[in-house]
Amino acid sequence: MAYDVKLIGTKLRRWENYLNSFRLPQWDELPDMDLYMDQVVILLQRYLNFLPEDEHGNAAITPSIINNYVRLKIMPPPVKKKYTRVHMAYLIMVCSLKQSVNIPYIQKMLPLGLPETEVRRIYEGYVQTHHEMCLAFIKLARAAGDTVLHSPEALSEDVERLVYSSAIVSGFSKLLTEKLVHLEGETLGSQPESEITLKR
Repeated sequence: MAYDVKLIGTKLRRWENYLNSFRLPQWDELPDMDLYMDQVVILLQRYLNFLPEDEHGNAAITPSIINNYVRLKIMPPPVKKKYTRVHMAYLIMVCSLKQSVNIPYIQKMLPLGLPETEVRRIYEGYVQTHHEMCLAFIKLARAAGDTVLHSPEALSEDVERLVYSSAIVSGFSKLLTEKLVHLEGETLGSQPESEITLKR
């Protein structure tokens, strides 16, 4: 693969600046009035403006995607075609998690039928963790891309190494998430000794 090292360096700096200032909305910042679908989509696109379009140029958040989430029981159904603060919280978490976690795991992480107080607790924890991981990712990307950012001798191969390292970290993170979700409700005593490893 051939890369323009200066272009990549510029993009990395912009990405770092963006993540430094990015915040998901707090619970109390979510609308406290019921919304129609078009309003939900507009707000989600604003809240999650880091989500990329798909390979066909389609938006990451559309009415059909939200309808699919309802149909698949990933989030509660709207009430008389209107969406509440609880719906918005589910959608923000689902849409951002979907970038790295498969839907069956998201369903286990965010079960339906929870009271609003529990959804709020989960959402507030998610927002805090999301911000912490943004800052951690900045450090990781800065370390991995240090040569690209600071060496005048940086080569296209250095960018290629950054691409590979990002993909590998993403893969390990996905695997760890899946393994931890599988362990929900398990205890050390319920696991055969031969299976008490990270490998399933």
